[in-house]
Amino acid sequence: MRRWTTLILMAWTACAFPQDLSGDKAFGSRKYSDYEKPETCRSCHMDIYQQWTQAMMSQSYVHHWDEIEYFDLAVAHAEKVPSLKGPVDGCNGCHAPLAYLAGDAPPPRPSEGSRANEGVSCDLCHTIKGWQGDVPFNFSYVSSPGRKKYGAKTGLDSPHHDTQVLDLYTQTEYCGNCHNEKNPFGIWVKSTQIEWKAGPYAREKVPCFRCHMPRAWSRSAKMAAEDSVAQHLFHGAHDPGKVGGSVEIRMHPEEREVLYDDVVVLNVQLFNAKAGHKIPTGSVEDRILWLHVTATDSKGKSYHLPVDKKGFEGEEYTIACDTLAYQDMGLPKGIEGFKGVQRDGVPAGDRIFRMPYFDPEGRMTIMQWNTKSQGLDYRIGPRETKIETFTWQLPDDIELGRVTFHAVLNFQKLVKPVADFLGVPPDESEIVPVNSASTWIEVVE
Repeated sequence: MRRWTTLILMAWTACAFPQDLSGDKAFGSRKYSDYEKPETCRSCHMDIYQQWTQAMMSQSYVHHWDEIEYFDLAVAHAEKVPSLKGPVDGCNGCHAPLAYLAGDAPPPRPSEGSRANEGVSCDLCHTIKGWQGDVPFNFSYVSSPGRKKYGAKTGLDSPHHDTQVLDLYTQTEYCGNCHNEKNPFGIWVKSTQIEWKAGPYAREKVPCFRCHMPRAWSRSAKMAAEDSVAQHLFHGAHDPGKVGGSVEIRMHPEEREVLYDDVVVLNVQLFNAKAGHKIPTGSVEDRILWLHVTATDSKGKSYHLPVDKKGFEGEEYTIACDTLAYQDMGLPKGIEGFKGVQRDGVPAGDRIFRMPYFDPEGRMTIMQWNTKSQGLDYRIGPRETKIETFTWQLPDDIELGRVTFHAVLNFQKLVKPVADFLGVPPDESEIVPVNSASTWIEVVE
């Protein structure tokens, strides 16, 4: 009798407590109540909690663009193409992980105030005990909620929970669980950790969190002693301070003195001095980084200089022009025969650093789940320098004297024509200056 009781108890335990489930298999394997609310963590970790509330980790589900993209495009698309429901539900594995693990997909909208709004919460991160697969991607993490919390810091003791140090918390694979994404077509639509691994910072053992969770002398909890603590800032593309200065710019003319009817040749060097991944990274389909160069003569007349073409295949996507794209938004938006919106929304002739995404019909798209192929990757890699040349025939109305050239590298988190079409608040498409440089020539007779 005792043997049967033991077998029944073992079977019940196996059903009641999910084992190492990750990715799609983890859907519905937990309950919201398995996870503590961030406010519980705040009672001891006040400083870290406040940092988290200002980071995108806490806004991963409630952020306005994410809500519009998810409900107005992704969910609406899956309603018309049922085979997309699984991948679209999977968005929540990283944006609203508690909802995904609880089988609540799509979750209630942010305005309804469900626990999906907690986004990537404290307890979600500190209950991850591993990941599955050769390469971490698509929420491949294994979450094991309970009294035990995991982390990288040794010698900690808490009155509220047990602590355990895991090597995973010192490895970039931890980040790769969500910062690498493969879509239904098998395309790496996000590959930030993979980019890092292929670059110089991986060889030098400088991990993601060295920059995105910088250490400072502080307290990790109110009862803790002062120590070197990883700040939970997670600043990235949504932080102008992080974006600013990430690429250095220098420029010079080939000649300082130029005859009034001659040609000026400018070289602009752009060096990714700061990021351990490519710029831009992450949601590459949304983001746009472009170089804008102007000339101002001695009387204040201003001229726009288009970049010289280099002649490589796919270059047309790296030079701004007045063409339409993103026609596949018409299906989820219910617009038959949708012509698309302006592709770039930046001055024609400017150099764009991007990797275009294409839908199954070969049209440029911002819907990563609908991306069947990608174009040439013309982003700026870690410690890479790109040189752009501008050859300018001096105009007939140029004034003699000094002509000043100004180059500015600009960044937008979302292409403005798309933002305007979808009604995304303007802060998502605001222009963020990355860096600038100036030089001059003298126009002589």
